[in-house]
Amino acid sequence: MGLWIFLLIILVIIIFGILIRNKIVLHFNATKRAWADVATYERQKLKVLDELAPMVEQYASFEKGTLEKVTELRQSILNLNVDHTDIAQLQRIENLNKELMRSLNVVVENYPELKANEIYLRMMNEIDEQNDNVSAAITIFNRNVELFNNHIEVFPNNMINTLTLGKKSIRPFRDHAAAQSFDYRPNF
Repeated sequence: MGLWIFLLIILVIIIFGILIRNKIVLHFNATKRAWADVATYERQKLKVLDELAPMVEQYASFEKGTLEKVTELRQSILNLNVDHTDIAQLQRIENLNKELMRSLNVVVENYPELKANEIYLRMMNEIDEQNDNVSAAITIFNRNVELFNNHIEVFPNNMINTLTLGKKSIRPFRDHAAAQSFDYRPNF
């Protein structure tokens, strides 16, 4: 009787360990999927940038820097690795995107006829929509990173992870430029 109880306890521990391991894998895969969504939305900007480049080229003699920013942003998005979470590269893309948007606003101020150009306005709205999609995807990615990191760091999950998978914590995306502008700083 005691042997059966001992074997039952061992079986419950093994099943519990398998469930924890599977949950770690699920959270890791959700984080990978969320990262792929971020990369996908960034790449969807490419089609808009491809349409925007010729329009900016019309004003290239005056706005060469804006065209260079469009080209640099396009190349950075193309270089974003879907299979490898590269937060630094995403940070660079987001910074380039902000610079481009500032440059485009300057172009519109210098060339008021662009404000009336329906194609330009449609492209700017599309870029804004894509930026909103990227922001939402980053929020989802960061939430999945939090869930995954919490799951591999709490006891006994950390032991199961170390023994079976060896997954490391993933660094969430943070917009350091935006954080600098906040007056409030949490005490952690």
